[in-house]
Amino acid sequence: MSRVFGEPVEVWLRDGKPVRFVWRGRLYSVLAVLAGGAGATGEPDRESWRVEASPARNVPSAVYELTRDPGTGRWLISRAPGPSLR
Repeated sequence: MSRVFGEPVEVWLRDGKPVRFVWRGRLYSVLAVLAGGAGATGEPDRESWRVEASPARNVPSAVYELTRDPGTGRWLISRAPGPSLR
């Protein structure tokens, strides 16, 4: 299950792809880029990436969606894992 956000994140890119991001004061390392790029949302000016990331080696990875707002250039987290249902 995931939750949708619009919270700001700081994103570091390498070769045009996300490699790290800070969300809620925590640094996440991108382990894999699953999908994305400019126009990935169907909007040519919007850049969006689906990544697998983790804040630490001993923390299981999860899937996040990072989106750059074309009007402001700011990055937002648009989807993140929700609370476990176990």
